Amino acid sequence: MRTLCSLLLFSLLLTSCNHKKSTKETGYDLPQIVDSGELVVLTLNSSISYFNYRGQEMGFQYELAQQFAETLGVSLRMETANNVQELIEKLLNGEGDIIAYNMPITIPLKDSLLYCGKETVTHQVLVQRGTEKVVKDVTELIGKEIHVRTGKYYDRLNLLNKELGGGINIQLVDNDSINSEDLIIQVAQGKIPYTVADNDLALLNKTYFPNLNVRLPVSYDQRSSWAVRKDCPLLAEAANKWHEENITSPAYTASMKRYFETSKAIPYTAILSLREGKISLYDTFFKQYAQEINWDWRLLAALAYTESNFDPDVVSWAGAQGLMQLMPATARAMGVPGDKMNDPEESIKGAVKYIKSVNRSLGMITDNNERIKFVLAAYNGGLGHIYDAMALAEKYGKDKYVWDDNVETYLLLKSHEQYYADPVCKNGYFRGTETYNFVKDIISRFNTYKSKIKEYPQALPAYP
Repeated sequence: MRTLCSLLLFSLLLTSCNHKKSTKETGYDLPQIVDSGELVVLTLNSSISYFNYRGQEMGFQYELAQQFAETLGVSLRMETANNVQELIEKLLNGEGDIIAYNMPITIPLKDSLLYCGKETVTHQVLVQRGTEKVVKDVTELIGKEIHVRTGKYYDRLNLLNKELGGGINIQLVDNDSINSEDLIIQVAQGKIPYTVADNDLALLNKTYFPNLNVRLPVSYDQRSSWAVRKDCPLLAEAANKWHEENITSPAYTASMKRYFETSKAIPYTAILSLREGKISLYDTFFKQYAQEINWDWRLLAALAYTESNFDPDVVSWAGAQGLMQLMPATARAMGVPGDKMNDPEESIKGAVKYIKSVNRSLGMITDNNERIKFVLAAYNGGLGHIYDAMALAEKYGKDKYVWDDNVETYLLLKSHEQYYADPVCKNGYFRGTETYNFVKDIISRFNTYKSKIKEYPQALPAYP
Protein backbone atom coordinates (compact mmCIF):
# COMPACT_ATOMS: atom_id res chain seq x y z
CA MET A 1 0.00 0.00 0.00
CA ARG A 2 2.81 2.40 0.97
CA THR A 3 4.56 1.64 -2.33
CA LEU A 4 1.45 2.46 -4.35
CA CYS A 5 0.87 5.70 -2.48
CA SER A 6 4.48 6.74 -2.96
CA LEU A 7 4.26 6.14 -6.69
CA LEU A 8 1.07 8.14 -6.99
CA LEU A 9 2.49 11.00 -4.92
CA PHE A 10 5.59 10.99 -7.09
CA SER A 11 3.43 11.25 -10.19
CA LEU A 12 1.77 14.37 -8.83
CA LEU A 13 5.09 15.98 -8.04
CA LEU A 14 6.31 15.13 -11.52
CA THR A 15 3.21 16.66 -13.03
CA SER A 16 3.55 19.88 -11.09
CA CYS A 17 7.19 20.16 -12.13
CA ASN A 18 6.47 19.63 -15.81
CA HIS A 19 3.84 22.41 -16.02
CA LYS A 20 2.55 21.17 -19.37
CA LYS A 21 0.06 23.52 -20.93
CA SER A 22 -3.51 22.32 -20.39
CA THR A 23 -5.48 21.54 -23.51
CA LYS A 24 -8.62 22.80 -21.77
CA GLU A 25 -9.16 25.98 -19.81
CA THR A 26 -9.56 25.95 -16.05
CA GLY A 27 -13.19 25.41 -15.10
CA TYR A 28 -13.97 23.22 -18.11
CA ASP A 29 -16.81 21.36 -16.40
CA LEU A 30 -20.06 19.63 -17.32
CA PRO A 31 -21.72 22.58 -19.13
CA GLN A 32 -18.71 23.00 -21.41
CA ILE A 33 -18.61 19.24 -22.08
CA VAL A 34 -22.28 19.22 -23.04
CA ASP A 35 -21.76 22.26 -25.28
CA SER A 36 -18.82 20.55 -27.01
CA GLY A 37 -20.89 17.41 -27.60
CA GLU A 38 -18.03 15.12 -26.56
CA LEU A 39 -16.87 13.43 -23.35
CA VAL A 40 -13.17 12.54 -23.38
CA VAL A 41 -12.55 9.55 -21.14
CA LEU A 42 -9.12 8.44 -19.95
CA THR A 43 -8.39 4.82 -19.11
CA LEU A 44 -5.78 2.08 -19.37
CA ASN A 45 -5.55 -0.65 -21.99
CA SER A 46 -6.39 -3.98 -20.37
CA SER A 47 -8.72 -6.96 -20.64
CA ILE A 48 -10.98 -5.31 -18.07
CA SER A 49 -10.84 -1.61 -18.91
CA TYR A 50 -10.57 -1.09 -22.66
CA PHE A 51 -9.45 -2.97 -25.78
CA ASN A 52 -10.30 -3.53 -29.41
CA TYR A 53 -11.79 -6.90 -30.39
CA ARG A 54 -12.71 -7.78 -33.97
CA GLY A 55 -12.66 -4.11 -34.84
CA GLN A 56 -15.00 -3.16 -31.99
CA GLU A 57 -14.19 -1.15 -28.87
CA MET A 58 -14.82 -3.23 -25.76
CA GLY A 59 -14.02 -3.43 -22.06
CA PHE A 60 -15.98 -3.10 -18.84
CA GLN A 61 -14.88 0.48 -18.12
CA TYR A 62 -15.47 1.40 -21.76
CA GLU A 63 -19.06 0.16 -21.62
CA LEU A 64 -19.76 2.08 -18.40
CA ALA A 65 -18.23 5.22 -19.91
CA GLN A 66 -20.37 4.74 -23.00
CA GLN A 67 -23.51 4.43 -20.89
CA PHE A 68 -22.56 7.54 -18.91
CA ALA A 69 -21.91 9.57 -22.09
CA GLU A 70 -25.29 8.55 -23.48
CA THR A 71 -27.06 9.90 -20.38
CA LEU A 72 -25.24 13.22 -20.89
CA GLY A 73 -26.33 13.30 -24.52
CA VAL A 74 -22.75 13.52 -25.83
CA SER A 75 -20.45 11.32 -27.92
CA LEU A 76 -17.62 9.36 -26.33
CA ARG A 77 -13.93 9.55 -27.16
CA MET A 78 -11.52 7.19 -25.42
CA GLU A 79 -7.92 8.15 -24.72
CA THR A 80 -5.46 5.72 -23.13
CA ALA A 81 -2.43 6.06 -20.90
CA ASN A 82 0.29 3.53 -20.18
CA ASN A 83 0.00 3.55 -16.38
CA VAL A 84 -1.81 5.16 -13.45
CA GLN A 85 0.73 7.97 -13.11
CA GLU A 86 0.23 8.93 -16.74
CA LEU A 87 -3.56 8.80 -16.31
CA ILE A 88 -3.33 11.40 -13.56
CA GLU A 89 -0.94 13.56 -15.55
CA LYS A 90 -3.18 13.53 -18.63
CA LEU A 91 -6.23 14.43 -16.55
CA LEU A 92 -4.54 17.30 -14.75
CA ASN A 93 -3.17 18.59 -18.05
CA GLY A 94 -6.67 18.72 -19.49
CA GLU A 95 -6.15 15.92 -22.02
CA GLY A 96 -9.31 14.24 -20.80
CA ASP A 97 -12.42 14.99 -18.77
CA ILE A 98 -12.71 11.95 -16.51
CA ILE A 99 -10.75 8.81 -15.60
CA ALA A 100 -12.82 5.65 -16.07
CA TYR A 101 -10.62 3.25 -14.17
CA ASN A 102 -10.48 1.91 -10.62
CA MET A 103 -8.26 4.68 -9.24
CA PRO A 104 -7.00 3.89 -5.72
CA ILE A 105 -8.49 6.32 -3.21
CA THR A 106 -5.54 7.80 -1.29
CA ILE A 107 -5.07 10.89 0.88
CA PRO A 108 -2.29 12.42 -1.29
CA LEU A 109 -4.45 12.28 -4.42
CA LYS A 110 -7.46 13.93 -2.79
CA ASP A 111 -5.65 17.28 -3.01
CA SER A 112 -5.79 17.17 -6.82
CA LEU A 113 -8.62 14.80 -7.74
CA LEU A 114 -12.32 14.49 -7.06
CA TYR A 115 -13.29 10.86 -6.75
CA CYS A 116 -16.67 10.05 -8.22
CA GLY A 117 -18.92 7.30 -9.45
CA LYS A 118 -19.31 3.91 -7.85
CA GLU A 119 -16.81 3.20 -5.12
CA THR A 120 -15.35 -0.25 -5.71
CA VAL A 121 -13.60 -2.32 -3.08
CA THR A 122 -10.81 -4.46 -4.51
CA HIS A 123 -8.29 -6.82 -2.98
CA GLN A 124 -5.71 -9.36 -4.03
CA VAL A 125 -6.62 -13.04 -4.16
CA LEU A 126 -4.80 -16.33 -4.42
CA VAL A 127 -5.29 -17.90 -7.85
CA GLN A 128 -5.32 -21.69 -7.66
CA ARG A 129 -6.90 -24.66 -9.40
CA GLY A 130 -10.19 -25.73 -7.91
CA THR A 131 -9.70 -29.32 -9.07
CA GLU A 132 -7.04 -29.96 -6.42
CA LYS A 133 -6.82 -29.55 -2.64
CA VAL A 134 -7.85 -25.93 -2.22
CA VAL A 135 -6.02 -23.54 0.11
CA LYS A 136 -8.72 -21.98 2.31
CA ASP A 137 -6.67 -19.93 4.75
CA VAL A 138 -3.53 -17.81 4.32
CA THR A 139 -1.79 -19.83 7.05
CA GLU A 140 -1.88 -22.79 4.65
CA LEU A 141 0.41 -20.87 2.27
CA ILE A 142 3.43 -21.79 4.36
CA GLY A 143 5.46 -24.22 2.28
CA LYS A 144 3.55 -23.35 -0.91
CA GLU A 145 5.23 -22.07 -4.08
CA ILE A 146 3.65 -18.85 -5.37
CA HIS A 147 4.77 -17.20 -8.62
CA VAL A 148 4.34 -13.41 -8.87
CA ARG A 149 5.61 -10.48 -10.88
CA THR A 150 7.62 -7.71 -9.26
CA GLY A 151 5.52 -4.89 -7.87
CA LYS A 152 2.49 -4.82 -5.61
CA TYR A 153 1.82 -8.57 -5.62
CA TYR A 154 5.40 -9.35 -4.66
CA ASP A 155 5.36 -6.61 -2.00
CA ARG A 156 2.14 -7.94 -0.48
CA LEU A 157 3.39 -11.54 -0.40
CA ASN A 158 6.61 -10.43 1.28
CA LEU A 159 4.59 -8.60 3.92
CA LEU A 160 2.26 -11.58 4.39
CA ASN A 161 5.28 -13.86 4.67
CA LYS A 162 6.63 -11.71 7.50
CA GLU A 163 3.22 -11.68 9.22
CA LEU A 164 3.18 -15.49 9.11
CA GLY A 165 6.75 -15.80 10.37
CA GLY A 166 8.18 -16.93 7.03
CA GLY A 167 7.81 -20.11 5.03
CA ILE A 168 6.06 -18.97 1.82
CA ASN A 169 8.14 -19.97 -1.20
CA ILE A 170 7.86 -16.79 -3.28
CA GLN A 171 9.01 -17.27 -6.87
CA LEU A 172 9.78 -13.87 -8.37
CA VAL A 173 9.04 -13.65 -12.10
CA ASP A 174 11.13 -10.88 -13.65
CA ASN A 175 10.67 -11.92 -17.27
CA ASP A 176 9.28 -8.91 -19.14
CA SER A 177 7.44 -11.20 -21.57
CA ILE A 178 5.25 -12.62 -18.77
CA ASN A 179 2.56 -10.55 -17.04
CA SER A 180 0.11 -11.31 -14.25
CA GLU A 181 -2.54 -12.56 -16.66
CA ASP A 182 -0.03 -14.98 -18.20
CA LEU A 183 0.66 -16.38 -14.73
CA ILE A 184 -3.08 -16.91 -14.16
CA ILE A 185 -3.24 -18.88 -17.40
CA GLN A 186 -0.23 -20.96 -16.31
CA VAL A 187 -2.06 -21.82 -13.08
CA ALA A 188 -5.15 -22.88 -15.05
CA GLN A 189 -2.98 -25.06 -17.28
CA GLY A 190 -1.21 -26.67 -14.33
CA LYS A 191 2.21 -25.25 -15.20
CA ILE A 192 2.56 -23.46 -11.85
CA PRO A 193 0.60 -24.08 -8.62
CA TYR A 194 -0.31 -20.55 -7.47
CA THR A 195 -0.17 -16.86 -8.27
CA VAL A 196 -1.75 -13.67 -6.90
CA ALA A 197 -3.93 -11.14 -8.75
CA ASP A 198 -6.51 -8.41 -8.14
CA ASN A 199 -9.91 -9.98 -7.64
CA ASP A 200 -11.50 -8.36 -10.71
CA LEU A 201 -8.72 -9.64 -13.01
CA ALA A 202 -8.98 -13.07 -11.38
CA LEU A 203 -12.78 -13.17 -11.84
CA LEU A 204 -12.49 -12.19 -15.50
CA ASN A 205 -9.98 -14.97 -16.15
CA LYS A 206 -12.18 -17.49 -14.36
CA THR A 207 -14.74 -16.96 -17.14
CA TYR A 208 -12.09 -18.33 -19.53
CA PHE A 209 -10.85 -21.06 -17.19
CA PRO A 210 -13.65 -22.50 -15.02
CA ASN A 211 -11.16 -24.74 -13.17
CA LEU A 212 -9.76 -21.72 -11.30
CA ASN A 213 -10.51 -20.95 -7.66
CA VAL A 214 -10.11 -17.26 -6.76
CA ARG A 215 -11.94 -17.07 -3.44
CA LEU A 216 -9.11 -16.58 -0.93
CA PRO A 217 -8.19 -12.91 -0.19
CA VAL A 218 -4.53 -12.32 0.61
CA SER A 219 -4.58 -8.53 1.11
CA TYR A 220 -6.54 -5.77 2.76
CA ASP A 221 -9.36 -4.05 0.88
CA GLN A 222 -8.50 -1.06 -1.34
CA ARG A 223 -11.17 1.52 -2.16
CA SER A 224 -11.19 2.85 -5.71
CA SER A 225 -13.40 4.78 -8.13
CA TRP A 226 -13.42 7.10 -11.15
CA ALA A 227 -11.90 10.57 -10.83
CA VAL A 228 -12.10 14.09 -12.28
CA ARG A 229 -10.12 17.31 -11.72
CA LYS A 230 -10.88 19.40 -8.65
CA ASP A 231 -12.41 22.12 -10.84
CA CYS A 232 -15.05 19.75 -12.27
CA PRO A 233 -17.52 19.32 -9.38
CA LEU A 234 -20.55 19.28 -11.68
CA LEU A 235 -19.12 16.42 -13.75
CA ALA A 236 -18.32 14.53 -10.55
CA GLU A 237 -21.87 15.11 -9.31
CA ALA A 238 -23.29 13.83 -12.62
CA ALA A 239 -21.13 10.70 -12.42
CA ASN A 240 -22.21 10.08 -8.83
CA LYS A 241 -25.87 10.46 -9.76
CA TRP A 242 -25.53 8.24 -12.82
CA HIS A 243 -23.85 5.42 -10.90
CA GLU A 244 -26.39 5.66 -8.09
CA GLU A 245 -29.36 5.49 -10.48
CA ASN A 246 -27.95 2.91 -12.88
CA ILE A 247 -26.14 0.43 -10.65
CA THR A 248 -29.07 -2.00 -11.04
CA SER A 249 -30.01 -1.05 -14.62
CA PRO A 250 -30.20 -3.79 -17.30
CA ALA A 251 -27.27 -2.23 -19.22
CA TYR A 252 -25.00 -2.08 -16.15
CA THR A 253 -25.97 -5.59 -15.09
CA ALA A 254 -25.35 -6.92 -18.61
CA SER A 255 -21.86 -5.41 -18.65
CA MET A 256 -21.03 -6.96 -15.28
CA LYS A 257 -22.18 -10.38 -16.45
CA ARG A 258 -20.41 -10.09 -19.81
CA TYR A 259 -16.97 -9.60 -18.29
CA PHE A 260 -17.10 -11.25 -14.88
CA GLU A 261 -19.71 -14.02 -15.04
CA THR A 262 -20.43 -15.26 -18.57
CA SER A 263 -18.26 -18.23 -19.50
CA LYS A 264 -16.00 -17.62 -22.50
CA ALA A 265 -15.50 -21.36 -23.02
CA ILE A 266 -17.57 -23.23 -25.64
CA PRO A 267 -18.44 -26.92 -25.06
CA TYR A 268 -17.46 -28.99 -28.10
CA THR A 269 -19.02 -32.10 -29.60
CA ALA A 270 -17.76 -34.82 -31.91
CA ILE A 271 -18.12 -35.31 -35.66
CA LEU A 272 -21.75 -35.86 -36.67
CA SER A 273 -21.24 -39.19 -38.47
CA LEU A 274 -17.95 -40.87 -39.37
CA ARG A 275 -19.78 -43.70 -41.17
CA GLU A 276 -21.63 -41.27 -43.44
CA GLY A 277 -18.68 -38.90 -43.73
CA LYS A 278 -20.59 -35.97 -42.22
CA ILE A 279 -19.00 -33.29 -40.09
CA SER A 280 -22.17 -31.31 -39.39
CA LEU A 281 -25.69 -30.58 -40.56
CA TYR A 282 -24.30 -27.73 -42.67
CA ASP A 283 -21.74 -29.58 -44.80
CA THR A 284 -23.61 -28.73 -48.03
CA PHE A 285 -23.16 -25.02 -47.35
CA PHE A 286 -19.51 -25.44 -46.40
CA LYS A 287 -18.85 -27.34 -49.64
CA GLN A 288 -20.69 -24.75 -51.71
CA TYR A 289 -19.22 -21.54 -50.31
CA ALA A 290 -15.67 -22.75 -49.58
CA GLN A 291 -15.08 -22.81 -53.32
CA GLU A 292 -15.50 -19.02 -53.44
CA ILE A 293 -12.34 -18.57 -51.33
CA ASN A 294 -10.46 -21.63 -52.64
CA TRP A 295 -10.60 -23.27 -49.22
CA ASP A 296 -11.03 -26.94 -48.45
CA TRP A 297 -14.61 -27.17 -47.17
CA ARG A 298 -13.35 -29.03 -44.12
CA LEU A 299 -11.27 -26.00 -43.14
CA LEU A 300 -14.37 -23.81 -43.26
CA ALA A 301 -16.18 -26.43 -41.17
CA ALA A 302 -13.31 -26.42 -38.66
CA LEU A 303 -13.65 -22.64 -38.38
CA ALA A 304 -17.40 -22.92 -37.71
CA TYR A 305 -16.88 -25.70 -35.18
CA THR A 306 -14.35 -23.64 -33.22
CA GLU A 307 -16.51 -20.54 -33.36
CA SER A 308 -19.93 -21.90 -32.44
CA ASN A 309 -19.83 -25.68 -32.01
CA PHE A 310 -22.21 -25.69 -35.01
CA ASP A 311 -24.89 -23.92 -32.96
CA PRO A 312 -26.57 -21.28 -35.20
CA ASP A 313 -28.35 -19.67 -32.24
CA VAL A 314 -25.34 -19.05 -29.99
CA VAL A 315 -24.40 -15.50 -28.95
CA SER A 316 -20.91 -14.98 -27.52
CA TRP A 317 -20.01 -12.86 -24.50
CA ALA A 318 -18.76 -10.19 -26.95
CA GLY A 319 -21.99 -10.12 -28.96
CA ALA A 320 -20.88 -12.26 -31.92
CA GLN A 321 -23.80 -14.26 -33.32
CA GLY A 322 -24.67 -17.28 -35.37
CA LEU A 323 -22.90 -20.27 -36.82
CA MET A 324 -19.85 -18.26 -37.90
CA GLN A 325 -19.97 -15.86 -34.92
CA LEU A 326 -20.03 -12.63 -36.89
CA MET A 327 -20.07 -9.38 -34.96
CA PRO A 328 -23.26 -7.42 -35.78
CA ALA A 329 -21.35 -4.59 -37.48
CA THR A 330 -19.35 -7.07 -39.58
CA ALA A 331 -22.51 -8.95 -40.53
CA ARG A 332 -24.17 -5.73 -41.70
CA ALA A 333 -21.09 -4.78 -43.72
CA MET A 334 -21.12 -8.20 -45.37
CA GLY A 335 -24.77 -7.90 -46.34
CA VAL A 336 -26.29 -10.28 -43.80
CA PRO A 337 -29.86 -9.10 -43.07
CA GLY A 338 -30.43 -8.14 -39.46
CA ASP A 339 -33.11 -10.79 -39.03
CA LYS A 340 -30.93 -13.49 -40.62
CA MET A 341 -27.99 -13.50 -38.19
CA ASN A 342 -28.96 -16.98 -37.01
CA ASP A 343 -29.62 -18.36 -40.49
CA PRO A 344 -26.79 -20.89 -41.13
CA GLU A 345 -26.47 -20.23 -44.85
CA GLU A 346 -26.55 -16.44 -44.46
CA SER A 347 -23.95 -16.68 -41.69
CA ILE A 348 -21.64 -18.80 -43.87
CA LYS A 349 -22.14 -16.50 -46.87
CA GLY A 350 -21.31 -13.46 -44.72
CA ALA A 351 -18.25 -15.17 -43.23
CA VAL A 352 -16.93 -16.15 -46.65
CA LYS A 353 -17.38 -12.61 -47.91
CA TYR A 354 -15.49 -11.32 -44.90
CA ILE A 355 -12.71 -13.89 -45.38
CA LYS A 356 -12.37 -12.72 -48.99
CA SER A 357 -11.88 -9.16 -47.77
CA VAL A 358 -9.32 -10.15 -45.13
CA ASN A 359 -7.53 -12.38 -47.61
CA ARG A 360 -7.13 -9.41 -49.98
CA SER A 361 -5.80 -7.27 -47.15
CA LEU A 362 -3.16 -9.91 -46.43
CA GLY A 363 -2.24 -10.40 -50.08
CA MET A 364 1.40 -9.51 -49.31
CA ILE A 365 1.73 -13.00 -47.78
CA THR A 366 2.37 -15.06 -50.90
CA ASP A 367 2.36 -18.53 -49.34
CA ASN A 368 -1.26 -19.71 -49.38
CA ASN A 369 -1.06 -22.00 -46.33
CA GLU A 370 0.78 -19.34 -44.37
CA ARG A 371 -1.76 -16.67 -45.30
CA ILE A 372 -4.62 -18.89 -44.11
CA LYS A 373 -3.21 -18.79 -40.58
CA PHE A 374 -3.08 -14.99 -40.71
CA VAL A 375 -6.65 -14.88 -42.04
CA LEU A 376 -7.86 -17.14 -39.23
CA ALA A 377 -6.12 -14.97 -36.66
CA ALA A 378 -7.65 -11.82 -38.14
CA TYR A 379 -11.08 -13.47 -38.21
CA ASN A 380 -10.80 -14.11 -34.49
CA GLY A 381 -9.05 -11.02 -33.21
CA GLY A 382 -9.34 -8.36 -35.89
CA LEU A 383 -7.05 -7.36 -38.73
CA GLY A 384 -5.59 -4.37 -36.88
CA HIS A 385 -4.01 -6.50 -34.17
CA ILE A 386 -2.50 -8.81 -36.79
CA TYR A 387 -0.94 -5.82 -38.55
CA ASP A 388 0.48 -4.72 -35.20
CA ALA A 389 1.97 -8.16 -34.55
CA MET A 390 3.50 -8.18 -38.04
CA ALA A 391 5.05 -4.76 -37.42
CA LEU A 392 6.47 -5.94 -34.09
CA ALA A 393 7.86 -9.09 -35.68
CA GLU A 394 9.63 -7.02 -38.32
CA LYS A 395 10.99 -4.60 -35.71
CA TYR A 396 12.46 -7.40 -33.63
CA GLY A 397 14.05 -9.24 -36.53
CA LYS A 398 11.46 -11.92 -37.18
CA ASP A 399 9.74 -12.81 -40.46
CA LYS A 400 6.50 -10.82 -40.59
CA TYR A 401 5.14 -13.14 -43.30
CA VAL A 402 5.50 -16.31 -41.21
CA TRP A 403 2.99 -17.14 -38.49
CA ASP A 404 4.48 -19.96 -36.39
CA ASP A 405 7.18 -18.79 -33.97
CA ASN A 406 7.25 -15.38 -35.64
CA VAL A 407 4.12 -13.21 -35.83
CA GLU A 408 2.18 -15.40 -33.37
CA THR A 409 4.87 -14.70 -30.76
CA TYR A 410 4.28 -10.96 -30.96
CA LEU A 411 0.52 -11.33 -30.97
CA LEU A 412 0.89 -13.00 -27.58
CA LEU A 413 3.12 -10.15 -26.41
CA LYS A 414 0.48 -7.54 -27.31
CA SER A 415 -0.98 -7.92 -23.82
CA HIS A 416 2.24 -6.35 -22.43
CA GLU A 417 2.61 -2.59 -22.20
CA GLN A 418 6.16 -2.72 -23.60
CA TYR A 419 4.74 -4.04 -26.87
CA TYR A 420 1.20 -2.64 -27.28
CA ALA A 421 2.51 0.83 -26.41
CA ASP A 422 5.25 0.55 -29.04
CA PRO A 423 4.91 3.26 -31.74
CA VAL A 424 4.60 0.58 -34.45
CA CYS A 425 1.35 -0.63 -32.83
CA LYS A 426 -1.79 1.26 -33.79
CA ASN A 427 -4.49 -0.79 -32.06
CA GLY A 428 -3.47 -0.94 -28.40
CA TYR A 429 -3.85 -3.77 -25.92
CA PHE A 430 -4.85 -7.24 -27.06
CA ARG A 431 -5.25 -10.49 -25.16
CA GLY A 432 -3.62 -12.71 -27.76
CA THR A 433 -3.86 -16.06 -25.99
CA GLU A 434 -7.28 -16.92 -27.36
CA THR A 435 -6.37 -16.00 -30.94
CA TYR A 436 -3.08 -17.91 -30.68
CA ASN A 437 -4.95 -21.03 -29.56
CA PHE A 438 -7.75 -20.38 -32.05
CA VAL A 439 -5.40 -20.74 -35.03
CA LYS A 440 -3.75 -23.87 -33.63
CA ASP A 441 -7.10 -25.46 -32.77
CA ILE A 442 -8.55 -24.89 -36.23
CA ILE A 443 -5.50 -26.23 -38.06
CA SER A 444 -5.47 -29.28 -35.77
CA ARG A 445 -9.21 -29.83 -36.25
CA PHE A 446 -8.82 -29.39 -40.02
CA ASN A 447 -6.16 -32.09 -40.12
CA THR A 448 -8.41 -34.38 -38.07
CA TYR A 449 -11.26 -33.81 -40.50
CA LYS A 450 -8.98 -34.53 -43.45
CA SER A 451 -7.88 -37.83 -41.95
CA LYS A 452 -11.44 -39.00 -41.27
CA ILE A 453 -13.78 -37.31 -43.73
CA LYS A 454 -13.89 -37.76 -47.50
CA GLU A 455 -12.33 -35.03 -49.62
CA TYR A 456 -14.86 -32.95 -51.56
CA PRO A 457 -14.62 -31.13 -53.85
CA GLN A 458 -10.98 -30.01 -53.49
CA ALA A 459 -8.28 -29.81 -50.88
CA LEU A 460 -5.41 -27.52 -50.09
CA PRO A 461 -1.91 -28.89 -49.43
CA ALA A 462 -1.56 -30.56 -46.04
CA TYR A 463 -0.29 -28.59 -43.09
CA PRO A 464 2.82 -29.96 -41.39
